[in-house]
Amino acid sequence: MNDSPQPESCAPKLSDTVSISDQEAAFQVIQDAVLGLWSVVNNLTTIRPPKGERYRVSIFGSARLKPESSLYEGVRHLASELTIMGCDIVTGGGPGLMQAANEGSVNADPTDITKSIGIRVDLDYEQNVNPFVEQVYQHRTFFSRLHHFVLVSDAFVVVPGGVGTALEALMIWQLLQVRKLHDTPLIMVGSMWSDLVDWAEKNMVNGEFPLADPIDMKIPRCVDNFEEAVALLRESHAAWKGCNEV
Repeated sequence: MNDSPQPESCAPKLSDTVSISDQEAAFQVIQDAVLGLWSVVNNLTTIRPPKGERYRVSIFGSARLKPESSLYEGVRHLASELTIMGCDIVTGGGPGLMQAANEGSVNADPTDITKSIGIRVDLDYEQNVNPFVEQVYQHRTFFSRLHHFVLVSDAFVVVPGGVGTALEALMIWQLLQVRKLHDTPLIMVGSMWSDLVDWAEKNMVNGEFPLADPIDMKIPRCVDNFEEAVALLRESHAAWKGCNEV
């Protein structure tokens, strides 16, 4: 008897051993199982965390800018002003303008009353959490990370950034558009974002075909500088405190 292993070319293939109908049935089982898992995930995402004791502001921005840049100093000042106001600061926990925000939070809070938070995602080229993050959460996917931002944030500030920042900004804009988020400020700082909104209005509202409602263009509050952003957030924070006290 020859017990030697068969050459790979002689090994039975799935199509040789399983009929077409069986393959379809197996695929249906897998598809149903995956959809069932997504149903569980969707049900879990309907659970909201308890109301935070402090107003939380998520700041989205570039990972590329260095501490010597004027934008870095501006974001650090923004976060410091919000921290003095009593806000927690939430970022992606990485370098650049995320670090500027976390640094501003820590510097303005010597008695450690507020929190400097980082919500991270696994990236091959950006693994280190910046040294000013006091509480870190780690995610494997952008999907779960972005959802985490939505769950914990009372306001969003978008400062200059690249594709990742644009993704975060557009997601929040879309959630506000379809009323999955309510009464949550989305503040965009700088001309690059006002140009984006102008482009959207030109092409989606005033283009050949209506692709969006004019009121959707009013959702982002575009401002020229960080002081204007602080003023808007001061109003929102005061309203939040009033609701909590009631």
